[in-house]
Amino acid sequence: MPSAASEKTLLLDTASLYFRAFFGVPDSVRAPDGTPVNAVRGLLDFIARLVTDHQPSHLVACWDDDWRPQWRVDLLPSYKSHRVAEEVPGGPDVEEAPDALETQVPLIRAALAALGIAVVGAPGCEADDVIGTLTARSPRPVDVVTGDRDLFQLVDDSRAVRVLYTARGVGRLDIVDEAWVAKKYAIPGRAYADYAVLRGDPSDGLPGVPGVGDKTAAGLISKYADLDGVLAAVEDDSSGLAPGLRLKLRQAGDYLTAARAVVTVLPDAELPEVDATLPSAPADPDGWAQLVRQWGLGGSAERVVAALAQRAG
Repeated sequence: MPSAASEKTLLLDTASLYFRAFFGVPDSVRAPDGTPVNAVRGLLDFIARLVTDHQPSHLVACWDDDWRPQWRVDLLPSYKSHRVAEEVPGGPDVEEAPDALETQVPLIRAALAALGIAVVGAPGCEADDVIGTLTARSPRPVDVVTGDRDLFQLVDDSRAVRVLYTARGVGRLDIVDEAWVAKKYAIPGRAYADYAVLRGDPSDGLPGVPGVGDKTAAGLISKYADLDGVLAAVEDDSSGLAPGLRLKLRQAGDYLTAARAVVTVLPDAELPEVDATLPSAPADPDGWAQLVRQWGLGGSAERVVAALAQRAG
């Protein structure tokens, strides 16, 4: 078993990973009955690679119980609105996703359960909020695996919190720490959320401040430290803000306040207690064997089990 000195928690932005797997693994990868299993097999291979390369002692598959929480929509109606396939009164809206992926999500849950990998979600919360809360609570270093830049806000060198960013693939991860953020965006390492609010993010339906792009947003954050500092500068005639920019920021005041609350991940979501210890072998060997046979998980199943055993040894 790993020593206490080598303990580390790996938090998976699970939907981010299985979407990547679905689009990265050919849809010709199918079960014996013809059901697509490319997302299932791809995710298992991702987990095998991550465990092998990063050697976590604990691992949590963080889940979107609500990918577009109503409280965020109430604050900013445009939030993820372009990704809504169907509005559901009184319940989570249905996210636009290929049918061939939707059929695999229950299989992914079943596979994770049979392996004994903790899956954690919370009502009214996105996986980001689960990740933010588990990070805040963690007594050990944390690596967050995601393709979502919003989670850059969690990087914290003092607590050994990093993001393993999957934009170039799980085999070519960017290791995001405070220095990486500062070099990439010319902002302080933990200021990404405020930066995103100012410049906007079309992928999440954040319009940003009209006329404020990457360079201007970075300059504002670098000069005034954070969004609170920027807003204070708007009201301070001696702050050095150009009149035109001051007007744009003042006119966007309501948006800035709402968007910051939307973008900031929760550090205190109500989560169930789970054992996040990385399993050394499938928790349900019979159930796992049945899943592997029924769905033709083949080499992907072998690789993830071998990675768990190798880490335990």
